[in-house]
Amino acid sequence: MSSAREPRHDGGMSWAEPTAVQLRVTLLDIEPAIWRQLVVPWRCHLGQLHRVIQAAFGWRDAHLHEFMIGGLRYGDPEQVGEPEFEADARAFDETAIRLLDFGHAPDQTFLYVYDFGDDWQHSVTFEQLIAIDPAPRAASCIAGVRARPPEDVGGTSGFANFLEIMADPNHSEHRETLTWCGGRFDPEAFNLDRTNRDVAAALRPNLHIRRRQ
Repeated sequence: MSSAREPRHDGGMSWAEPTAVQLRVTLLDIEPAIWRQLVVPWRCHLGQLHRVIQAAFGWRDAHLHEFMIGGLRYGDPEQVGEPEFEADARAFDETAIRLLDFGHAPDQTFLYVYDFGDDWQHSVTFEQLIAIDPAPRAASCIAGVRARPPEDVGGTSGFANFLEIMADPNHSEHRETLTWCGGRFDPEAFNLDRTNRDVAAALRPNLHIRRRQ
């Protein structure tokens, strides 16, 4: 793990005047853990946080997503509306909820789910509120570990099988799997500088998300 330059704190600002929030986002049900530590503008809405998380993990934004908070679902405003089935919960517009709406209580946690097929569940935890002057307009990644799974690998069980095949050059599916994932995969790889550049660009208008592992 490596760490970037810490955000500058302004000692003259009170705890009641945060301008950013430090988050830890962790992929669930994978060991060793895959996580990113982010500093995000306090006024960001969930739709913007979606873009930041995509950039932090290098996801391609090629599948649907949603946030699950207090029993309610929030997603892309173009996808939300009345549920298809009566037993399903209705989803609400993610752009209507800002991080500042969570108030000042520490250790709040909710779920971000990406790709309803592979079902990548990310735990999003508020670590601390930060007073940065001037208020940041971009997010940043200050720490993280390990590479996220390949897209469309088949969820956590598929990822475990993928790692087993990749670790065994004599496996009957090794060559085919190696070709499928682009020729190489290092589960321990994490480049903080590159990730931070992607995260810093995540809130730019009309961003084209970089398609990379």
